[in-house]
Amino acid sequence: MSIRTLIVDDEPLARRGLELRLRDVPDIEIVRQCANGRAALAAITELGPDLMLLDIQMPGMSGFDLLAQVPRESMPMVVFVTAFDRFAIQAFEARALDYLLKPVDDERLQRALERVRAQWQQRQALAQREQLMALLADLTDKGEIEPEALAALADRPARRYATMLPIRVGRETVRLDVATIDWIDAAGDYMCLHAAGQTHVLRATMKELEEMLDPRLFQRVHRSTIVNLAMVSALRPHLNGECFLRLQSGQEIKLSRSYRDKVEMLLDNAGVAPRGAHGTTP
Repeated sequence: MSIRTLIVDDEPLARRGLELRLRDVPDIEIVRQCANGRAALAAITELGPDLMLLDIQMPGMSGFDLLAQVPRESMPMVVFVTAFDRFAIQAFEARALDYLLKPVDDERLQRALERVRAQWQQRQALAQREQLMALLADLTDKGEIEPEALAALADRPARRYATMLPIRVGRETVRLDVATIDWIDAAGDYMCLHAAGQTHVLRATMKELEEMLDPRLFQRVHRSTIVNLAMVSALRPHLNGECFLRLQSGQEIKLSRSYRDKVEMLLDNAGVAPRGAHGTTP
């Protein structure tokens, strides 16, 4: 079985160089090459690659920005391809599956592929995804929900759900309007809240957020993902029988089979799914 590989680099010569080196590697199949993060995000949703060779410094959306937008359950194995020197790269070396320095050395590439194969054979992709998400948390300002907000919700006799999430980051408190949240996913010991084009990383648990958010709108669609149903514009079936929720932002989130019936019912009852959304993509 081939390791389906995505090459992401804004430099055409860099992409071509990797393509030439990998062309004769029998167990590597290049499924697509992308010149920017947004194209890569779409390719990950569409193709579900096993491995991504990812440049870090790209205009518009960096490699780290791209990782912040990939749902945890869709994260491929990642080998960074970067012009950073070895001292700068130590910050993430322990968490990345591997890294390649530009210009890419043939022998070093082969060693990286051996690590990829080893991980592939041992079925450790899930552990590596968690490492990458923990890396993202380390590189991002992390906050926490103010304890007073949790206590206030718990003490209310009549159940009322949060309309604002007060997130404390250092000495600042950011008041996040929950209506702007597109989706939430778990990142190890952290939660990533994706809202209005930004990602807020905070210390919290899935259970804490589920208790604070209105379940008529915020529903688990995967064991590690919550989606704001009001942000769903379509439910798109995939050829392999899986389904994806398309959000108004254009982001697509995989819908786990175990949550599908409940989510479809809530979308219909709430009237937030567009007419015809349960068939083909509009």
